[in-house]
Amino acid sequence: MRLAHGAPFAAHAERLRKASIPALLAADAVRARDWSARLGPLSFHYARQRLDRAALAALVDLARRVDVPGAFRRLVDGAIVNLSESRAALHTALRSDLGRGSQVEAARAEVRATRRRMRELRAALVESPVTDVVSVGIGGSDLGPRLVVDALSAHRDPRFRVHFLSNVDGHAAARLLAELDPARSAAVLVSKTFGTQETLLNGRLLADWLGDPRRLHAVSANPGRAVDFGVPAAQVLPMWDWVGGRYSLWSAVGLSIALALGDVHFDALLAGAAELDAHVLDAPPDSNLPTLHALLAVWNRRALGLPTSAVLPYDQRLALLPSYLQQLLMESLGKSVRANGAPVDGPTSPVVWGGVGTDVQHSFFQMLHQGTDLVPCEFIGVMRPDHGHVDNHRALLANLLAQSEALANGADADDPARRYPGGRPSTLLLLDALTPRALGLLLAFYEHSCYAQSVLLGINAFDQWGVELGKRVAGTLLPALEDPAAGEVLADPVTRALLLEFRNRR
Repeated sequence: MRLAHGAPFAAHAERLRKASIPALLAADAVRARDWSARLGPLSFHYARQRLDRAALAALVDLARRVDVPGAFRRLVDGAIVNLSESRAALHTALRSDLGRGSQVEAARAEVRATRRRMRELRAALVESPVTDVVSVGIGGSDLGPRLVVDALSAHRDPRFRVHFLSNVDGHAAARLLAELDPARSAAVLVSKTFGTQETLLNGRLLADWLGDPRRLHAVSANPGRAVDFGVPAAQVLPMWDWVGGRYSLWSAVGLSIALALGDVHFDALLAGAAELDAHVLDAPPDSNLPTLHALLAVWNRRALGLPTSAVLPYDQRLALLPSYLQQLLMESLGKSVRANGAPVDGPTSPVVWGGVGTDVQHSFFQMLHQGTDLVPCEFIGVMRPDHGHVDNHRALLANLLAQSEALANGADADDPARRYPGGRPSTLLLLDALTPRALGLLLAFYEHSCYAQSVLLGINAFDQWGVELGKRVAGTLLPALEDPAAGEVLADPVTRALLLEFRNRR
């Protein structure tokens, strides 16, 4: 295995590829204590990974040699880190004052002005008859806010119910709108370009259903298009080129979060993320939580060749976290060229998947325990719940601890069908409680780990050209669905045949 800047790890990988995790723990009496770290309400435990101190030291040395600390500093200071689009990625400026230089100062001034406008729009809605707000977006304009609002339901402001509409499938809109009263509803249309097909179609549907443009709001980097669509100019909030969609929940894209939770809780969410931002700038690689997490992820993907990674939150409120991380990690790391345009020399992103415990123990855990593929697992737990059902929570935590132990240690049996090979690596992230601060810290932890992985792999984490081709092809096919004769000129024979089938079966 070779990583960015030619770091060799083949010898370590060969030595540890079939290592016993229980043996690694037995050989190092203080490993369980040493291989954990804490920042505020978040603790990170990684003793059940398939590597030893020598391999971990080599990984930490790699982080120093490729200058992950300097990369964090450049990110926060607004350097051009998105090389293919010649852009900064200043999502940290949405929540912290840690960046240096005139560009960051200008960005922070815009952020403060936008936060004031968000508060004003929220105050105006509080004074209106509106009780339900529909946030319309897709991808990064939807997944982050949707996750936060769902996860922090215990902190919800009772004045608003916030709903999300992303899929262009009309069934989603029909099901949602059947539950709402247009006279007591408002909509927020979120699109960076205000040219996203799904958002515009759903936005037009919502605008017609509401019948009153005064209850339309928008968040866009193209305010002119939003106004042309019919959104009052005073109700259009800005986005910026220096914020990617999957990093945007901290911006005006989070208006739905502020509406659902209130300004105080939204500010606490931002403060938690800012706490993590300060940590990545201050902590050296051997005690930097996102850097350690990134090193382990790259070790599993590149050194051990493990193609997938399971995200397993043991808290129903975090049920959307696997979907959120699918976009963050696979859109950021799913690249086959390096930042300089040269081909990569090995795998980059794992396939991220998962589900919420304990439900998934009764679906795909059979494969995790006894399947032929080795899947690194990330368990996420919450120590103190927001309910009083003590027995339920004890059972949940017992299952969380039991599954990570069983995956690592396995169990022998005379019957091969009842034998558990063990050796399955996992990490555990624990939150003291699921508060706005803690969730902000957790999501920023994953953002910074993703960026550190991109630095280690030498790829650009901030472009996503791979999602554009399908959109362009869909745009060319839409006329053929409207006018069957247009399909005769299409070059792809399979598409032509399918269009003919659509035509005959409608």
